[in-house]
Amino acid sequence: MEECPTIFALEDAIVRLGVGKNMVESIKHWCTVTQLIDEAASAKNPGNRVSEMGKQLLLKWDPFLEDDASLWLIHWLLATNPRIGTTWQLVFGEFFRPDFSRRELVDYVLSFATRQSLKVNESSIGRDVDCFIRTYVAMNGHSKKNLAEDSFDCPFLALNLIQLCPDGELYRFSIGPKPSLPAAVVAFAIEEYFVRVQRDANTLSIQECLYGNDSPGQIFKLDENTLLEYVEEIEEMTHDLLVDETAGLKQIYRRKPLNVFSLLQHHYGLRGRE
Repeated sequence: MEECPTIFALEDAIVRLGVGKNMVESIKHWCTVTQLIDEAASAKNPGNRVSEMGKQLLLKWDPFLEDDASLWLIHWLLATNPRIGTTWQLVFGEFFRPDFSRRELVDYVLSFATRQSLKVNESSIGRDVDCFIRTYVAMNGHSKKNLAEDSFDCPFLALNLIQLCPDGELYRFSIGPKPSLPAAVVAFAIEEYFVRVQRDANTLSIQECLYGNDSPGQIFKLDENTLLEYVEEIEEMTHDLLVDETAGLKQIYRRKPLNVFSLLQHHYGLRGRE
């Protein structure tokens, strides 16, 4: 991509990438919605370009996505993409029920489309919801611990964010501690959330960080204790983020913007020496 920004539009893209025509479009779509590549904004420079996160993550830190931190980062980037709205953004960012059925998700997305005056075929939404569920729930019911090497299930199963209920009809968000989610990724998410909702302010209520639209608490499905533990760990790492309690109101106080790329670099550097 760095050497050939127009690769997805080339006639020999299937040869260069070694995949079929449909897969070329699929790769482009997922790289775009996860914000790893950007659409070129200038007619003088057509094609796509690797985003800054794409450069750092795929060219330096973790080219083969072997660290669960990379999956958490991509999950955050997918579910909070400000330019491309999908079922992923709606369900993680604005759907606040702890459990749901497939039909309920379809109806929810349909109602959103209606409110936005969008003409979308219900069958298309159904396929999108099916794809969303398959992103986080194994097709054959096996757990993330015994995935086969040749499994076609999505790598996001390792995040254990959604579970199939015993009745086989309902799905439940896994709310609470996330052992594989490192503090550096949470710091990245909190900093982005500060910029998105607070602009120049340096305080953010715990409740908003937990339950606000597109908040770290919603995207990562954290509970209050887990979020507070992450903030304490980030404070130890940077001394720039802490919890302040005034008149019974807990707030996250940011002394200055977090150097999130430095924190992520540190995480991957430590992983590389294990």
